[in-house]
Amino acid sequence: MGFDPLSLFQGIATLVAAEPQIAFGRLFLIALGLVLIWLGRKGVLEALLMVPMGLAMSTVNAAVLFLDDGRPGTLFLDPLVSDNDELIRLLQIDWLQPVYALTFSNGLIACVIFMGIGVLLDVGFVMARPFTSMFIAVCAELGTVVTFPLAIALGLSPADAAATATIGGADGPMILFTALVLSDDLFVPITVVAYLYLGLTYGGYPYLIKAMVPKRLRALPMAADTARPVTSDQKLIFAVVVCVLLSLLFPVAAPLIFSLFAGVVVREAGLAHYAEAFSGPMLYGATFFLGLLLGILCEASVILNPDVLTLLLLGITALAVSGIGGLLGGYALYYASGGRFNPVIGIAGVSCVPTTSKVAQKTVAEANPEAIVLPHALGANISGVITSAIFAGVLIAVVS
Repeated sequence: MGFDPLSLFQGIATLVAAEPQIAFGRLFLIALGLVLIWLGRKGVLEALLMVPMGLAMSTVNAAVLFLDDGRPGTLFLDPLVSDNDELIRLLQIDWLQPVYALTFSNGLIACVIFMGIGVLLDVGFVMARPFTSMFIAVCAELGTVVTFPLAIALGLSPADAAATATIGGADGPMILFTALVLSDDLFVPITVVAYLYLGLTYGGYPYLIKAMVPKRLRALPMAADTARPVTSDQKLIFAVVVCVLLSLLFPVAAPLIFSLFAGVVVREAGLAHYAEAFSGPMLYGATFFLGLLLGILCEASVILNPDVLTLLLLGITALAVSGIGGLLGGYALYYASGGRFNPVIGIAGVSCVPTTSKVAQKTVAEANPEAIVLPHALGANISGVITSAIFAGVLIAVVS
């Protein structure tokens, strides 16, 4: 038997031996990972998530080898393992398997990120203008409402449809958590699709805004803010009451609700050391490993699920319709206020904190550099986090 040179380079050998769709998928995902790194570096996409995700996506699809039993795989992790004995073995072999099993597949990493986000949120923006903020946030859940029946019509089960519909809420940790609860089989592709699209909102939503809102309205300045200042004690009371109330109404979403408002309480209680830890090492460390794991989960044999094409269609529909819903909410407030409310603020109701707030301010500033809408946008954005938890809790309760 002659020596096979490819045995030295198993990544190439597995590519040659793979079925055409798997081989093409691997090459495509390697290229896509490189594109995500470049777009993150240029600031088109969120660099904190997309750079590690892109690097992991490219690497895991290059690093496929033949395992002991002859099947192709990697030494990163196996998200589909279900046998306990096999899981224990993989925990000793695959270097990211412990991180995945102990933080990702149980939602812990989502809770840690929510704690960090909570520290960074100033709920005073919501308390200063509760009606307009919550109205826009509810309107921006239109994608969730539309996508749920659409997903069922396309053949998904009610549980899978509900998990997919939460993409419309544009809240990554909430989507991950809901998919874990509802969709054992599809939670990996649902989460990957959601985060891929969430990374695109920063680049895509400005075009949606310009298509729906003419320049003269985008340039509309907001009146000077006359809202009464909100004290730290009031914010603390608000956070505690809302946390307990939402947990009472939607216990299944309580881990994420608690994590978010624990961060808010730490901020408003003046616990500086905790706040520094939550908003610094914990948040950025968890975000890095989340991006890394999401990229690793984009290995071709995992991501080329027949349902992924459906998820891609539903995901983009959910986020597009949610953006449209938010802007329609902005228009409703524009007319209700007699033309004094900038409708662009509506895009911030899509809960991708603080990305959509920055998109709103940036788009308005392009039309009128003197216009400041960020305080109003942040109120809608933070309200969007709350409404995404409410809608996720309702969907879980309905389909469970």
